[in-house]
Amino acid sequence: MDNFQYFTYLLVLAGSTYLIRAIPFAAVSRKIENRFIKSFLYYIPYAVLTAMTLPAIFYVTDYVVSAVLGLLVAVIFALRNKSLTVVAVAACVTVYLAELAMSFLT
Repeated sequence: MDNFQYFTYLLVLAGSTYLIRAIPFAAVSRKIENRFIKSFLYYIPYAVLTAMTLPAIFYVTDYVVSAVLGLLVAVIFALRNKSLTVVAVAACVTVYLAELAMSFLT
């Protein structure tokens, strides 16, 4: 890749990133009162985080079974209102033990 192509890609990326952030500020000049739009905007970060994290869960382990077990443990702990640290540690320990057991079985 030559420098011209690199800087072209860089400018397109920077421009699109800037536009995604600048257009809402330019388009909406007053406070949003609509309940649906406020609710939609409230849940966007959670949806994006889930969309980025969930596929990685299944591809980061050697066995899909251990990934599913870790996800189930994380969901159960989260539904019981445990802290983020407890949920993460429980899921990691579950995946580790499942990977260890699967390595002994194969």
